[in-house]
Amino acid sequence: MSARFFGASFLVIGIAQCAVSAAYAADDAFDDGAERNPIIVTGAKTDYSVPSTSTATKTNTPLIDVPQSITVVTKEQIADQASHSLADVVRYIPGVGIDLGEGHRDQIILRGQNTTASFFLDGVRDDVQYFRGLYNVERIEILKGPSALIFGRGGGGGVVNRVQKTPIFDATSIGAGASVNSFGAYDLTADVNAPVNANIAVRLNANYESLNNHRDFYNGERYAWNPVAALKLGEDWTLGLSYEYVNDNRIVDRGIPSFNARPLEGVRDQFFGVPGINRTRLEAQIAKARLDGAVSDNLSFSSTLLYGDYDKVYGNVLAAGPATAQNGLVPLSGYRDATRRKNLIAEGHFVWDIVTGPAAHKILFGGEYGNQKTDNNRRNAVFSNSNLNLATRIFPTVTYTPLIRNTASTLDFYSAFVQDQISFGDHFDVVAGVRYDRFALTGTDFFTAIPRPFSRTDTKFSPRFGVIYKPQENVSFYTSYSESFLPRSGEQFLSLSTVTQNLAPEKFTNYEVGAKWDVLAGWSLTGALYQLDRSNATLPDPNNPLVTINIGGTRTKGGEIGINGKILPQWQVSGGYAYQEGTLRGNGSVLLPGLPKHKLSLWNRYNATKNFGIGLGVIYQSSQLAAIRTVAATTVLPAYTRIDAALFYDISDKIALQANVENLFDTNYFPESHTNNNIS
Repeated sequence: MSARFFGASFLVIGIAQCAVSAAYAADDAFDDGAERNPIIVTGAKTDYSVPSTSTATKTNTPLIDVPQSITVVTKEQIADQASHSLADVVRYIPGVGIDLGEGHRDQIILRGQNTTASFFLDGVRDDVQYFRGLYNVERIEILKGPSALIFGRGGGGGVVNRVQKTPIFDATSIGAGASVNSFGAYDLTADVNAPVNANIAVRLNANYESLNNHRDFYNGERYAWNPVAALKLGEDWTLGLSYEYVNDNRIVDRGIPSFNARPLEGVRDQFFGVPGINRTRLEAQIAKARLDGAVSDNLSFSSTLLYGDYDKVYGNVLAAGPATAQNGLVPLSGYRDATRRKNLIAEGHFVWDIVTGPAAHKILFGGEYGNQKTDNNRRNAVFSNSNLNLATRIFPTVTYTPLIRNTASTLDFYSAFVQDQISFGDHFDVVAGVRYDRFALTGTDFFTAIPRPFSRTDTKFSPRFGVIYKPQENVSFYTSYSESFLPRSGEQFLSLSTVTQNLAPEKFTNYEVGAKWDVLAGWSLTGALYQLDRSNATLPDPNNPLVTINIGGTRTKGGEIGINGKILPQWQVSGGYAYQEGTLRGNGSVLLPGLPKHKLSLWNRYNATKNFGIGLGVIYQSSQLAAIRTVAATTVLPAYTRIDAALFYDISDKIALQANVENLFDTNYFPESHTNNNIS
């Protein structure tokens, strides 16, 4: 279930690029991974390819020289697919799955690793549980495999990095968009860029969404704005200042239950929460400052300071077990959860280019400090009737118990890292480095009669090593090894107890080989084989989704191929195929959830004329488990194929119309879940 759309077909009509000038959203003034020259946009310009990124290495590196599987989704592709959420975006990415996220947050599955926190904004941690908007995004980068050297703890299966739109100095532009879908949801966007003078430029992105879909009682609204300023401090230094405000208020929908280990049929629209109780409210304020510059001809510096204040509360009634019959009873459970999080994160690094004998080095070294304060409390729901009767469909009344959890914690983490990208002539590159992390969590559990303090400190070294062979400039073969770790407090710092505080962190170890081929300028093919081992793994209990259990070690392995870019001047594609399987180490019969063995996705845009284009997409996903298979009753989500289509028409160079239809042939399908009985 995406943030806006749920299963059925919908229509989007957009008005875009009502620009005073044709120049638009091009030069990321303080993103050292972006191209420095402005891109001139005329009409419905589209570009799905990105030649380089700084996200994977913190240095501006061509994708073909990165020993890791990476998928980059540009704002043009996001617009063409009419994506309104991260879930919409990753549906077309091989090797990436979607979790329902309990209906109130982004949650994805990267190489079998389910995560609510492996999200970053311009390379800085963005680990709070909420839905992230796309209105101010230049591109989204999905890195697969552990990346602790660059990102620190977590990210065992990979990370998702949003690159934010930033001001350009070359032209004034005004962009506006509007869309509506067949369920009645609509959104409005604005994007204004203005150079103030030769040294200052500002940009404002804003968005309003009225949320709706076919589900009973579903509604909500989200609005956000993001002013950004770029200041040139002399010839070689740039300061970027950004502030984002987000307000999100929507129904929490946990989907449908199962029956006989399959999704319950005939209840496509039925709400299994309680109206007035299932609701989430988020207010977030995120301020960011970034400084980039050249210390000398071969030494550059970059630093980012981020402060985030997040206030979230949600009520959550859910199907707690399978239906007893097609029109029988569905057991319910629920709770009310409130979280206040304040993040202060500072990162700085140098990049030093030197030559020693036959080798050229690009040496990265730097550090990171973070302070994260979290207050969380929870109350359980008490029902007038603990079952929903599908014959009558009368909702129970709900009250709440006194607090069953009340914690306050403070996390301080310190990191230092060093990495060397070594080029031996034109054919061999080596990427090697290590990161040191000190992760210290202290807190108090106020639920006990006498407040109980708890604490845990972990210190870890996370290495990375990769070798790249380039028989020619546009072809590379690589092999890599990388590690990451996750402390026992979990991704959201709520899992530490008197039992778990003495256990070692979870560890992720990834082995990967791959190949990349830039067939033509702007068109690339990639392939990778990997094995990802996880120790001390935890997953939701299939019999009680509110409880996590330690399942020991897991192993996920697979392969993927990807295609991206412009096949012909008028034809662009993006997609790929992934084969994956995940099991409990030592017991191959215990299968991991959220891992369809086969996933194929391909999106095409073809410009038939200067003003008219068509889009066609296909997503195939084989069957997958809704929860870890420890018993025969584990719910299975059936395989499905979904076809999407789009039409594009440019009225002029400054106004474009677009119509998208998701699920063109009205396929009944169940794309994701959150355990056995919360199914989208």
